[in-house]
Amino acid sequence: MVGMGIKELYDQKQLIIEMDPNSIPDINLFKHSVPAQLRFNDIDILGHLNNTVYFSFYDTGKAYFFDSIMEGGIEWRTVETVIANVDCAYLHPIFFGEEIEVLTRCKEIHEKSFVLQQLMVEKVSGAIKSACETVMVSFDPHRQVSEPIPERWRKALEESMR
Repeated sequence: MVGMGIKELYDQKQLIIEMDPNSIPDINLFKHSVPAQLRFNDIDILGHLNNTVYFSFYDTGKAYFFDSIMEGGIEWRTVETVIANVDCAYLHPIFFGEEIEVLTRCKEIHEKSFVLQQLMVEKVSGAIKSACETVMVSFDPHRQVSEPIPERWRKALEESMR
């Protein structure tokens, strides 16, 4: 892959976008939400939320989701999981002044990883503005290797799916 451009990667199917905007989950499957505060500097020259800011909002949603499901909260100075992949679909622009919520849920759990789904929704109308899937991996920073999901994480994630 060294020296390959984006076009070559697409042509060789080495760069595949996983998030399918046509298969967005039912909004009622999401039990956790957090409001997103749009700031003046989040808005681009076209008058809508800059595409890079979506990821900050999704990260905020993840943080509050984890804090709400983990008994005793999260130890923020300890690395237990890392993001392995994020796929985001921009469905409709978000404009300054809209009330936006970030919805988060755990979609699936594997031996060493889990998948989160998130939506950005306009609170008043319920319109889905964006959808995101994130693969997170349980990780040992000292050995620099993935490892099985710790039992307390697995238990919290499974409980959140009920």
